[in-house]
Amino acid sequence: MHVLVTGGAGYIGSHACKALAQAGFAPVAFDNLSKGRSGAVQWGPLEVGDLSDRARLDEVFSTYRPVAVMHFAAAIEVGESMTDPGKYWRNNFIGSLTLAEAAVAAECLNLVFSSTCAVYDGNTEADLTEDSPFGPINAYGGSKRATEMMLGDFEAAHRLKTIIFRYFNVAGAAPGAGIGQSHANPTHIIPRLLIALEGGTGHMTINGDDYPTPDGTCVRDYIHVTDLVEAHIGGLKRLLDGGSGGSYNLGTGQGASVRQVIEAAGDLVGHMPQIQIGPRRPGDAVRLVSGSEKAHLDLGWVPQSSDLETILADAWDWHKSRGWLA
Repeated sequence: MHVLVTGGAGYIGSHACKALAQAGFAPVAFDNLSKGRSGAVQWGPLEVGDLSDRARLDEVFSTYRPVAVMHFAAAIEVGESMTDPGKYWRNNFIGSLTLAEAAVAAECLNLVFSSTCAVYDGNTEADLTEDSPFGPINAYGGSKRATEMMLGDFEAAHRLKTIIFRYFNVAGAAPGAGIGQSHANPTHIIPRLLIALEGGTGHMTINGDDYPTPDGTCVRDYIHVTDLVEAHIGGLKRLLDGGSGGSYNLGTGQGASVRQVIEAAGDLVGHMPQIQIGPRRPGDAVRLVSGSEKAHLDLGWVPQSSDLETILADAWDWHKSRGWLA
């Protein structure tokens, strides 16, 4: 059974392709390679194309007749979304709309959507559940929330069944798989930190140390990418078995501050990076921690590798395997 994986050459998408193949599916990666790497596509064919190209999508749907779509392709940098919101509305919302229309036309009516905890009110200090108030504070979260609403309309009008996963901070890498976070100029803390630790930048900048948290830095809930994609396999099987769609947070319920992540990475590597304090980044929330058990109750999902030490160790091994270290 083919599954179309948009963004399948990217970080999370390539891990999803690996998990799909291990679960007996045949993943088809669809990617424009603006961020993804063709070398990350190891478990099925790569179809190069853009979500804005409806004719190309129709061609791929016709060729493979997938039973479902896993939709990861998106622009994801919060700071950039505040300075270039048009990019995020085009890529994330309009691209998703085009994909949904193509899927419905091809009668591919099962879709697993990669969303984000940034759809929630980013000014709250409470743990976030699926019932928490919405209120995105950046264009990234806004574009994802709008896509969720659009997919709900498609479910009502066209019988498109959708499972929505709202991610917290995804990190780590599948051990020995040759895939991981590969960005020339990363904005996420763990790849930035590991580059600093191996001397690529010589320092680590903390964006704001005056937040209302115990040590003044932002708090996030970190989840290992392999745990994340296992939830997607569970969601896909639920849809294919005739189950209903739904929305699920994917986090651990444990928050770590920026300073705590830096200290844990320093303990792993054996030395600390040079620290610089910079201004807050526009659009950054104070605290994003999942308080939900819904994915466990409905999908039987239990994170296995999402302690911070394992996440950092696997990410560090990936960086070393890439030859970025002296």
